[in-house]
Amino acid sequence: MKRFKAILVLSVLSCLLTALLTGCAGLSKEDSQVSGQVNMLEPQTAMKFADIPVPVGFKLLTQDSYIFESSGLRVGVLKYRGKADPDRVINFYKEQMAMFNWNLLNVVEYGQHLMNFDRENETCIVNLMPKGNNIAIVISLGPKSQDPAKRNKEKAPLK
Repeated sequence: MKRFKAILVLSVLSCLLTALLTGCAGLSKEDSQVSGQVNMLEPQTAMKFADIPVPVGFKLLTQDSYIFESSGLRVGVLKYRGKADPDRVINFYKEQMAMFNWNLLNVVEYGQHLMNFDRENETCIVNLMPKGNNIAIVISLGPKSQDPAKRNKEKAPLK
């Protein structure tokens, strides 16, 4: 009987020791988010446009994308596919685009998430389209259209 008690005590002590040594390693992602530690998405190091970030883990769909650059004019539509929580991707673009001096104009949500950015002479539209576990990101870049009042002043009247 004494031997049984000794084995039982050793078993309980080993379980307690294991639990103490593992500590918080078993916490899930939800637990860490509740405690305030949200895992942020990181930008890719190789980007098609150096000032428009894309989260790590998103693959460029080259067949559905194009870029044109000439004399300071940049135009492009870049399509990516990957897996991430849509809210994390939205926060990624809000934070990362600001680092490249893009101004967030608005966010439209209607099943898809559409974010409009601008700066000096360009506009950028980031469209997030969740499809099951995947998200498609479509980034559209182009020049700003001129203000009609400015255009009329620049045109000299014909004589």
